[in-house]
Formats: sequence, C-alpha cells, structure tokens
Amino acid sequence: MVAAKTGGAVVLVLLTVASAFAWHDPRRTFVAGLAAAGVAVFALRDLLVPVRLAADPDGVIVAGGFGRRIRLPWSAIEAVRVDARSRHGVRSTQLEIDAGDSIHLFTLNDLSTPLDEVAATLAALRTGERGGLDQRQDGQ
Repeated sequence: MVAAKTGGAVVLVLLTVASAFAWHDPRRTFVAGLAAAGVAVFALRDLLVPVRLAADPDGVIVAGGFGRRIRLPWSAIEAVRVDARSRHGVRSTQLEIDAGDSIHLFTLNDLSTPLDEVAATLAALRTGERGGLDQRQDGQ
C-alpha cells in the first residue's frame, strides 16, 4: 500500500506539472496539487508509523497520528470488537478498541492481518492465555 500511495502521489505531481505548463489551467493545477499533497501525506504517515497496533500482556500501543504512540493498559480498554457493516452494497470491517475516552479503529489495510484473528489474539493477551496469532518473523 505504501508503494501504491507513493506512486499515486508521483503521478499526481506529474499531472500538476503538466497542468501548470501544458494546459495553463490554474484550477486544474490547484486540484491536482492538492490531491498530490493529500496522497503524499498518507504515504508519509505509513512510512513514519508502519506499525499501527502492537500488543503485549500489559496492554496495547496504538498509533496516534504522525509518530505519536499511545499506550493503553488493559484496565483502560473497555471492549475490543470487530464491526462489520454493509452499506450500498459495500461491506466494511473495522477493529474497534474502545478505551472509554477514545475509540481506535483499524482496517485490514492498517493491520495486514484478518481482523477476527487480531481480535482473538488481543482477547488471549488480555486474559493471559497463550494462543492467537503465531509470532511472525517479519514484524507484523
């Protein structure tokens, strides 16, 4: 996904340059530049904070924006659930970590692992059981 976002940002930058010099259309140039900046920001976020969620027996660490990590002890977490919804024929699934004052949402793209497996692993860590996802060597 990072490569796709970076590639998209490069294509949009090229479109911005082409718009500025070839078409002389300031509105098109502005919109293409704005889109390029937006995609670049998301690519940069994925490069700076590649791990969106980490867990251990003491709690979870979630990414909070650019470079900030928030430590949530298990006692602060009220619920961990997978929320699946269908709207206009499109199904969306999110992992929701409810910490009372804050709710942290993660998609399959954020975690690169099926959300049901992540929820099961978090439940096992929370109760102190062994199980859930196997430890992977690639850091995921």
